[in-house]
Amino acid sequence: MTTRPHRIAIAPSGFKESLSAARVAEAIATGVRRVIPDAELDLVPLVDGGEGTAEALALAGGGRLVSCTATGPVGDPVASHFALLGGGTTPGPLTAVVEMAAVAGLALVPPDRRHPGATTTYGVGELIRAALDTGARRVLVGCGDSGTSDGGAGALQALGARLTDRHGRELRPGGGSLHELERIDPAGLDPRLADTELLVACNPYNVLCGRRGVARVFGPQKGATPAEVELLSAGLERLAAVLTRDLAPAFAPTAGAPVDLRTAPGTGASGGLGAGLAAVGARLLPRYDVLLDGLDLDARLARADFVITAEGALDHQTVRGKIPAEVARRARAAGVPVLVLAGTIGPGAQDVRAVGVDAYSAILPAPMTLVEAIGRSGEFLADATERAMRIMALGTRLAPVAPLAA
Repeated sequence: MTTRPHRIAIAPSGFKESLSAARVAEAIATGVRRVIPDAELDLVPLVDGGEGTAEALALAGGGRLVSCTATGPVGDPVASHFALLGGGTTPGPLTAVVEMAAVAGLALVPPDRRHPGATTTYGVGELIRAALDTGARRVLVGCGDSGTSDGGAGALQALGARLTDRHGRELRPGGGSLHELERIDPAGLDPRLADTELLVACNPYNVLCGRRGVARVFGPQKGATPAEVELLSAGLERLAAVLTRDLAPAFAPTAGAPVDLRTAPGTGASGGLGAGLAAVGARLLPRYDVLLDGLDLDARLARADFVITAEGALDHQTVRGKIPAEVARRARAAGVPVLVLAGTIGPGAQDVRAVGVDAYSAILPAPMTLVEAIGRSGEFLADATERAMRIMALGTRLAPVAPLAA
């Protein structure tokens, strides 16, 4: 009797500042083939709105990348890009994909300049304007991997709004000055925004203010001290109040209640960029509802015998909207087991079992510096996958364990 080859779906995220999702998938596939050479592999690299989103959507949708230069998170010019999808003979409007990480991501902030009170989203607004210049009237902004905490203030300034203090002076870049905000003047906003469908793909777990506000949750990761976290939190509270008073009414939805810029799902995305864009009429959408559209992910997972996913760090935040949790949730619905490979495993990693992860493992073979780990992550992923697959192969050869005597 012949048996069909094993069908394995490989659906990872990228490893931040190291490997794209596509390269992670390829490394895992290499490890699988060392053990099961004839396995049928379905590589489904996934993006969450962060690094690689524009390129991935351009490839998936037959679009193209547009290169440009814009203001980076620390104020210096950086080489950036956005994607264009559709238009021409393709049905539907010309759509631009602006990846905030490509112009304001943490990877663009030098380690010695990681002060979220000073970094800016100004370049995001510049990319949106550049996209409008191409004729796009549907703009999807991918949120993730940000190096900022300015509530989208910089993006609004680049789009033409004036944010001033009580003396009428323009605010300095960065979230550290938001507590001084007195007024937002929308008169100079790009008029094309009124005719543009602005969508934000974001993690709905991230909110702008409150006990789980974005400055408190992510500020320390971006370099903020405890005192700076409180200053940023106060500034974002002030920004929400002034946005609601001065800007949001002009872009209020024609139906339904206005968005609560303090606590609505996704307002805290990318250091509060979600709130800033929502104030000019953007719709905040759960990122996977937008970014996985067209991948037929549920069906591809259901066809597999086994699913492998991966991310850079597995911890308590994974279950709050990270790719492995989303993959596990969908795979569990299809009754397919899931393995997660992670660069590091932190506190709360065990929580992933509740969302459908059957097993997880770290890829590092020994203690080492971050620089070495990043430089060899592809090698480590392939080796860790091979180890996991050999353990699984051994397990299928063991006889069932007899139950304990009563």
